[in-house]
Amino acid sequence: MRLIRYRMDGEARLGALGAASDTDTVHDLGLPADPLPWLRRVARDGEAGLAALRATAAAGRVVGRLDVLEAAGELLTPIAAPEVWAAGVTYRASRDARDREQRTSGAGPTPYDRVYVAARPELFLKATPWRVVPPGGRIGLRGDAHLTVPEPEVGLVLDGDGRILGYTLGNDVTARDIEGANPLYLPQAKIFEGGCAVGPAILVAAAAGPGGFDIHCRVERGGATVWDGRTNTSDMRRGFGDLVAHLRAHNPLCPGTVLLTGTGAVPPDDFTLLPEDRVAISAAAIGTLRNTAVRV
Repeated sequence: MRLIRYRMDGEARLGALGAASDTDTVHDLGLPADPLPWLRRVARDGEAGLAALRATAAAGRVVGRLDVLEAAGELLTPIAAPEVWAAGVTYRASRDARDREQRTSGAGPTPYDRVYVAARPELFLKATPWRVVPPGGRIGLRGDAHLTVPEPEVGLVLDGDGRILGYTLGNDVTARDIEGANPLYLPQAKIFEGGCAVGPAILVAAAAGPGGFDIHCRVERGGATVWDGRTNTSDMRRGFGDLVAHLRAHNPLCPGTVLLTGTGAVPPDDFTLLPEDRVAISAAAIGTLRNTAVRV
């Protein structure tokens, strides 16, 4: 089961996506437009909670199809996350790309080499609510950056106690040349207008199958694919639970916080997004997060 938020008649509402045979049909779950009560109920009651959610969704009014709502600009982020955090260098591919930016091959380990094997992961605050772009929205390209890349990631939807309530997708848009110039510029490379997108849905944790998530990212320019990358969360150096434990350490979490878990699909070193590029990030169990780039 997947939950979404959408707007109808100017009002935010909660919806659920249809059964496996009709995965794009949206069923209204009513108000409030907050997925946390359902996510908590399923986490508490297990299969009984999941069955109740399925029954409520089946009885809900059909309000349209997901792609139609997105095209109309009516899809919202699937949760109004009070904070979005992110983890870095959780995949070898990410570490290798950061090493190349530092251009220190043969000159000893870089900070990225060290954090990749360290007990403590790299964690940083990625976005406040107003900076988070919904499905179908416009992600930002900093005007003072020359290399901006998408970073396709699985996001964990967390309760205040750190329980993983569900999974979503995120785009940790990064000004790669700014971060590469100096690791201390990380906040400027990561936090800016339109620098984070989340969606399109939340996969309820109890409905997630075994194994990792296959993640696919495609960038289209003028109708042609200019970059196509894939990864799987099973390739991560760290587990989800380890990342959550470090995020919670001496750091109270707001319910509904989203933690992006790092990227293993890295574009070539000379690749950059351009205005009007279309970015699509997909995981079969969650859906496809689509956004268009714009200069900010």
